[in-house]
Order: sequence, then C-alpha cells, then structure tokens
Amino acid sequence: MKKAVVLLSGGLDSATTLFYALKQGYKIFCLIFDYGQRHRKEIHQARKIARHARCAAQLVPIALPWKGSALLDRRIALPRHRKINLKEIPPTYVPARNIIFLSFAVSYAETLGAHKIFIGANAIDYSGYPDCRPEFFKAFETVLVTGLKSGVEGQRIKIETPLIHLTKAQIIHLGIKLRVPYHLTWSCYSGGKKPCGGCDSCRLREKGFEGVGERDPLI
Repeated sequence: MKKAVVLLSGGLDSATTLFYALKQGYKIFCLIFDYGQRHRKEIHQARKIARHARCAAQLVPIALPWKGSALLDRRIALPRHRKINLKEIPPTYVPARNIIFLSFAVSYAETLGAHKIFIGANAIDYSGYPDCRPEFFKAFETVLVTGLKSGVEGQRIKIETPLIHLTKAQIIHLGIKLRVPYHLTWSCYSGGKKPCGGCDSCRLREKGFEGVGERDPLI
C-alpha cells in the first residue's frame, strides 16, 4: 500500500487534510509536534483525531528556546480582533516553523519509503504567514530533489497541499463530505475550555462555518 506522512496539528485544516489523504487510499503516518506552544490542548486533540482515523501517530518534541512568537512566549500578547492584513506578518508567526516541520516529515518519509507528505496549509483564508504560500512549497520541493537520497535516485518526495487555494468555507464543506470529526479539532491560539473567539484562528474558523451555514461543534 502507498504510504504518506501527514502533519497533524489538531486544527481544522490538518484534520481535513488527514481525511483527504485517507480518501486517496494512503496508509497514513501522522506527525504531531510539541514545539513549546502556549498550550498542549491541540496536541491532545491531534492524538484523538489520529486514533479516530485509526492512523499511526508520532509525537515529536522540539525545543525552540529563542521563542520569537506569541505562540511560544507568554510575554507577547496574542492579537485579538485585529484586522487581518496579508502584507503584515502577525506576532503569532513562528520563525521557520513549516521549514522545521517539513524537514522532520521528509526525514520520516524517506525512512518509511513514503513519497507524499500532506500538510494543511492555506493561502486564502489565513493570517499571512510566508511559509503557507504556494511558492514556498514549490521552492522546498526543489530542495528535496537535490538534498535527499530519494531525490538523487529519482524517487522524489512530493509535498501535497490540497487546501492551499480553498476558502475556509470550502475546506469545511469538503471536510463534512469526508466526515471529519470537527468536534475533536481545536483551532484557538488559547488553550481554554472554550475557543476565545477573538484570535485570527478563531475568527477564520467562524467565518468558515458561517460560510457553509453550519454550527461549529465547539461553540
């Protein structure tokens, strides 16, 4: 059976991507990262989602002691109810996060003999992170061709971004068809009992559910 690695954060987009990859007939190996984020709730939810999907899940702890992001440093306030401007990179940006995550995923994939890595990146309804854009993933694939044993031998590993050009509403519409357990997902940058409703992630999620005329199961 063909194999694939899925980056699973516990959020709406990564969960949808997981079920999309399953639908394509891949045997999935999930990677969940503990990188010192503000809360562990998304890690717990990611594990629940992987169990629900009956997929193997590997937790990868990473130390980023220099922090540099509101998601890593509690001294930096989380922006709430801000006007999202894609020309401005918000303080929730984690320096090189997707580069780091994908590097681990590529190492894992090459070890498994997997030729696909799925990531739930989106460049439509998003906060403006530079490592979520199509041009980044295209450039990263070029690195893989020249820097991996598999690439040199002609067995290239491809980065799949099935949600990259979808609105949040389109993502949720797809997820409903795929029966994604959205009640298990967590998108909020805070780790409370309920979503804060004011951070970028909460507001984009709300916009998505409103766009399909559905109620968010977390609200």
